[in-house]
Amino acid sequence: MAPDARNKDARNKLLEAALQVIRTKGYASTRVEDICAAAGLSKGAFFHHFASKEELAIIAAEYFETMAESLFSAAPFQQETDPAKRFLGYIDFRREIIAGELPDFTCLLGTMVQETYETSPAIVQACDTQMSAHIATLVPDVAAAKAGRAPDAAWDPESLALFTQAVLQGAFILAKAKRNPAVARECVNHLRRYVESELHLGSDKTGAAQRIVDDAANNRGTARSARNRGKSAAS
Repeated sequence: MAPDARNKDARNKLLEAALQVIRTKGYASTRVEDICAAAGLSKGAFFHHFASKEELAIIAAEYFETMAESLFSAAPFQQETDPAKRFLGYIDFRREIIAGELPDFTCLLGTMVQETYETSPAIVQACDTQMSAHIATLVPDVAAAKAGRAPDAAWDPESLALFTQAVLQGAFILAKAKRNPAVARECVNHLRRYVESELHLGSDKTGAAQRIVDDAANNRGTARSARNRGKSAAS
């Protein structure tokens, strides 16, 4: 492998490791050594690419959003021609990818902002830039859907796009607190119903059927969590 390729590979390994470790341990608790261990690289390699953990976090914010946009741009909902249904498809897709372990689906940007909003303006700015870039990709569909289905509504398209992200970030926090992804999925189900109402859409049968399945899974997950807590208290 050529030196430039090796350098890029090492840099990407460090960024990938940072995404996972920070979402698992939080920014403040993550050490450079933790990232190096997860990447299988030395501290020398780390400081060859990044001047500090803060610089890594700033670059990781952009790296995370680039990966996310690649995922969303290739998602099936992009094939929908109706902007309202495409926006609902985006929400459905966000629900579908809430799966696996908590670090696998929670947001790096939200995680870092919650910890650094007072201590690292540079990280906060980087996260805000990337969040705003993602929200901007939603606004055209929301605007077109509003113009076609709710032209007299008092809200503006950007505010609804912002609201979707507020719900998602809050859902991730609840999933962490309860250690149960089903809680987050149910929050997204409510978000979908709210958007349907704001855009004066009739209930989509496919979406409604999926939500019934999700509701049943959520109830089972909540019951399991309650049983586990009961066992822990009894032991």
